[in-house]
Amino acid sequence: MKILAFETSCDDTSVSIVQGGRKVLSSCTASQISEHTLYGGVVPEIASRRHCESIKKVCEETFKKAYIDLKDIDAVAATYTPGLIGSLLVGLNFAKGICLSKNLPLVPVHHLRGHVASLYISNEGLSPPFLCMIVSGGHTHIVDVRDYTEMAVIAKTRDDAAGETFDKIAKHLGLPYPGGIYIDKIASKGNPYAYKNIPRPEIENNKYDFSFSGIKTFVINIINDAKNKGQKINTEDMAASVRFAVIDYMVSKFIMAAKKLRYQKLAICGGVSANILFRDTMNKECEKLGFKFFMPKLEFCGDNAAMIGSQGYYEYIEGNTSSLDINAFASKDIAITIEEHPVFHDSLPAISWERPQK
Repeated sequence: MKILAFETSCDDTSVSIVQGGRKVLSSCTASQISEHTLYGGVVPEIASRRHCESIKKVCEETFKKAYIDLKDIDAVAATYTPGLIGSLLVGLNFAKGICLSKNLPLVPVHHLRGHVASLYISNEGLSPPFLCMIVSGGHTHIVDVRDYTEMAVIAKTRDDAAGETFDKIAKHLGLPYPGGIYIDKIASKGNPYAYKNIPRPEIENNKYDFSFSGIKTFVINIINDAKNKGQKINTEDMAASVRFAVIDYMVSKFIMAAKKLRYQKLAICGGVSANILFRDTMNKECEKLGFKFFMPKLEFCGDNAAMIGSQGYYEYIEGNTSSLDINAFASKDIAITIEEHPVFHDSLPAISWERPQK
């Protein structure tokens, strides 16, 4: 079964054709980074306009690389939430047009579920259940992936996301956009223990949740204070210290949640899963604890349509298709609310359903 997929949740126009949920026949992306760099971040109106200009050409290129025609497509998947509403509407409406003209089923895909599916196209042997951390510029979640379309949120950030924190600190350090990439690049040259007091905030009513605003504010205050005093910040040392603090914070909570839920298969995904230290630290921790660890190939860490095509396949076989009047949403939950999860009821066993380790 071949799925034509569209991903336009932010500033990348991406189109892919995925077969059977695992095999990527082709995937093409038009990046807008060079234009948004001029503004130090994504400008929503510019992003949606560039999607309109690029999507037809990217779609044609995708079919050309796959060596197939539209008549070979069985269904069309598109990201419908969350994201920049103007950007989402471009991809979703383009997908609707194809479905209408060719009488094909439309499969709406949640962007974060797509990131989880990036693991399936990167790891042939991976199947649910497993515990997954989704980390990107806009999201930081720990998700209990019970099945391909059944997920429960264990924890998430209460304010900023990890990727957003990297980007904003990088901007104050004078690094180019997108800042998280540059922090990762220069951090290897610095001392991760140069700034030892960067906080790891704890949340009172959910010890698995994250809060990155305190980390961001703490670091930015150090940078601004040094500037006001005419002092120079060692950029490499600060980048290394910030990267170490954020990764240490995320990994410790993730491992704690895995132990509570008695999971032995762990995975990371999302744009920040490309972070060198994050990948290396998770790999070492899982190896030490005897856990199996999975991560996406670097090409599938960021936003891409291949992951949407993969998740679209699993949504389709579960019957999760939509009529053509579906709308896009800037924000929507990925799964059941965190309060419903048994991990928050200490009187119950850590696992309250059958979960064989596949």
